[in-house]
Amino acid sequence: MTEDTAPRNRAGRNLPAAIGSGVVLAVLVIVSLLWVKWLFGVLAAVVLLIALRELVEAFAQRDIRLARTPLYLAIPGAMVAAYLWGPTALVFIIGLAFVSIMLWRLRRGTDGYVRDASASVLVLAYLPLMAGFVMLMLAADDGPARIITFIVLTIGNDIGGYATGVLFGRHPMAPQISPKKSWEGFIGSLIVQSLLGIGLFVWLLDAPWWQGLIMGAILTVTATGGDLAESAIKRDLGVKDMGTMLPGHGGIMDRLDSLVINAFAAWALFAVFLGPPLF
Repeated sequence: MTEDTAPRNRAGRNLPAAIGSGVVLAVLVIVSLLWVKWLFGVLAAVVLLIALRELVEAFAQRDIRLARTPLYLAIPGAMVAAYLWGPTALVFIIGLAFVSIMLWRLRRGTDGYVRDASASVLVLAYLPLMAGFVMLMLAADDGPARIITFIVLTIGNDIGGYATGVLFGRHPMAPQISPKKSWEGFIGSLIVQSLLGIGLFVWLLDAPWWQGLIMGAILTVTATGGDLAESAIKRDLGVKDMGTMLPGHGGIMDRLDSLVINAFAAWALFAVFLGPPLF
């Protein structure tokens, strides 16, 4: 069966392929977390380096040249620093990467300097910085449980919004950015996320139910915002998908959109509810 004749639904996805890709990714994540937790960091770093390559190619279609070398180095640097030495080390690596980007781009001269440097700093915050927050979560004593909660509360947003959007979606949320995203889907995501948050906090994290309710609701907002932000980036760059690596999903970045934005929100909420303190 060719891609043109593959079964698709109202959301425009090849659903069997999308489910299969999602299951494979989920198994890899769970195995790495349950075996040796730092292996999850290695897996995440590989995935993020592939995602960065997708962004480099997508931005290049608009003649935007990212500072590739500093960005490629920043991903593992930020992740290792955050995991081993904490927030201060993460800030140091991000600051160092920022300076490196500004100096690295000077090699090409002044033509397009602001455009390229600005886009590179955006990507620095979008991938290495957010990856650092994931590693801060992983470094906690209950790190694997936090990571599982973070991921489930991101996937739940997609599933809830997808199901209710397909069945009941009538009122577009942001038609100029993502025509298929509806307010009915958002409400479905909110309900699913709230229930998942309560269950995960009570049974997995041994924490009060109301904390899970709050986290589920907030991550619904940030995950939806992440979806819309990446849709806006893709529309501005003139691409439908960031890549083709994942059947039914597109590229790696097409699956990371919600996770990227959720990383900071999840880390901050975990720090407030479960510790260690933010400062």
